[in-house]
Amino acid sequence: MPITLRPYTPADAVPTWQVYYAAVRRTAARDYTEEQVRAWAPDEVDAEEWAARRAAANTWVACVNDEVAGFSDFTADGVLDMLFVHPGHGGHGIARLLVEKIQHEAAAHGLTHLVTHASRTARPAFEALGFTVTRENPANQIRGVLIPNYDMHYNLS
Repeated sequence: MPITLRPYTPADAVPTWQVYYAAVRRTAARDYTEEQVRAWAPDEVDAEEWAARRAAANTWVACVNDEVAGFSDFTADGVLDMLFVHPGHGGHGIARLLVEKIQHEAAAHGLTHLVTHASRTARPAFEALGFTVTRENPANQIRGVLIPNYDMHYNLS
């Protein structure tokens, strides 16, 4: 299964939302309640806002057979904000490839570290990739619903 990485384009807005939605609703549902995953990935999305957020960050997509299978990004201030892989493509190293690409790109942009706000689901993957938990966030909220997560960091130097 060849995996290709490429920069995000405006045509990736809908496919990245679909990956995000499926990953939260199906994969993260192992670690969060139905109320939590519905708040995190609601049925309705502001497509323009989603596309603008992806375009504003340094976003990379992973494709399998020209289909978006995952994506990740980082902001100018060193936040790895998104890392999502479609559940149908999990377990094939896509998250690892994406994080390694983000680490490389962030270093090339002069950043010395990355931080992320990892879900319970993503924490083990980030730890396997060298990220360290800074603190737990039991009071993290999305759309007024408590969705605990973890602040994590990775030194690029």
